[in-house]
Amino acid sequence: MRQKTLTPAQLERIARKKQKEIAKWEREKARPKRSNYIFMLIFIVSLVYVTDEIASQISTLMKTEIANDLMAQFGQKSVGMLDIVSFIAIPFQALSIFYKPLSDRFGRKLFLVVNTFGMALGMLIIALTHGIALYIVGAVLIFFFVPHDMQVVYVMESAPAKHRAKIYSSVKCIATLGVMLVPLFRKLLMHDASQWRLVYLVPAVIGLVVSFVALLFARETDTFMDSRLAYLRMSEEELQQAKAEQSGKDAQGGFFKGLIFAMKHRQLRWVFIATALCNFGVIITMHYQVVMSYGFAEGIMAKSGIGLDAALNEASIGPVTAALFLFPVGSAIAQLLVGFFADSLGRKKSAVIMAATTLTMFLLLIAGSRFNWSPYIVGICCGASVGAYWATSDVLIIIISESAPTNLRSSVLSAQFLPQGVGYLVAYAVGLPLITALGNSMVPVITLCLAVPGLIAALAVLAVKVHDTKGVDLEKVTGAEWD
Repeated sequence: MRQKTLTPAQLERIARKKQKEIAKWEREKARPKRSNYIFMLIFIVSLVYVTDEIASQISTLMKTEIANDLMAQFGQKSVGMLDIVSFIAIPFQALSIFYKPLSDRFGRKLFLVVNTFGMALGMLIIALTHGIALYIVGAVLIFFFVPHDMQVVYVMESAPAKHRAKIYSSVKCIATLGVMLVPLFRKLLMHDASQWRLVYLVPAVIGLVVSFVALLFARETDTFMDSRLAYLRMSEEELQQAKAEQSGKDAQGGFFKGLIFAMKHRQLRWVFIATALCNFGVIITMHYQVVMSYGFAEGIMAKSGIGLDAALNEASIGPVTAALFLFPVGSAIAQLLVGFFADSLGRKKSAVIMAATTLTMFLLLIAGSRFNWSPYIVGICCGASVGAYWATSDVLIIIISESAPTNLRSSVLSAQFLPQGVGYLVAYAVGLPLITALGNSMVPVITLCLAVPGLIAALAVLAVKVHDTKGVDLEKVTGAEWD
């Protein structure tokens, strides 16, 4: 395709703009770092991750209470109906595929701060809502900002290669333990199921503070600055040649560039397929609290003879809250172990172990809640199942990160939202109508029927088609190594 010829005036404006940006990044890179900066960065990233984890999980941890409150306005108390209403927020999540790649051009720090602020604002709106409309507004903000995981990019680009997975899993472990704040606030603030909004308020305020801390103390990653400076120092002729070749080698960001790059390279193409299949199992992360609530409620009804609504309220402020205290512990253990498995056994074997753990622990969660095991044991099983599922997803993200060049890494990670969305769509389009039609008691069966085939197929793809990326040099990887 014929390239557009730029006038001397246009070339001069471009050159001035480039020099200005080069000077900005050179000043940023020249700033001296404190000797303990890496530890301070891990602390900041961990705080951001805590906000991210709470924002992404709090609606699930409170799902029964929210459904019984907000859906009662429509004569419904179905969690499936709540999810269908909340589905309105999903298209806004799709817009994020054009948002995240901007960090490949404007830097990681800006989006670390903005994403954290956006998640916190979404929780604050929900905390103040008394109707479904404002709840959806808050959910839209959370759905938009949660998927970007800029804290993951920070860890991947700042941690030493040989300890990358361990540091990442340790940070994720800390973040997962931070979810214990939700059951703590349930116990302290929610004396009746109708007071669920108060549980949203404190994490929202914490998130706003964390975004300010990140703004003041986090620095741009050296990996991004090196990549951006190299791009800016290319001549206009070199840029035009790179675009003409459409090699993607020197492209700087964009959802479609990331997607095209992934589809052109065998490794990333198959990881995207595995991601779509794995995300059939996302339904496990949507309904574990419902499984606990109705399982414990059945036991309470059998023991005391009270009705379902009263039993659900008693379960909410009793065994469900107790179980949720241990939920983050089980999840954190899974998140911690996956890093050590990934660095010692490799990425693929780690994914297999975590996927098997997901299914085993979910079966124990179903049995434990229905047969009135100790809430703490049920909580550990629940957390381990959900944590192992997200750990499997995290390994896929690590493989994607380690299979893409620096200048397109964030864009490729953004493009993986497409296969991820395919899995989500299956979970929503198949699971939620069935739950709405058959009732909340059928949640465990419907969940297993979706999760088991998807996870098994994903593991088969990983085992046969995907290469391990343990030890890859992020500065040198091109994405073509496995073609």
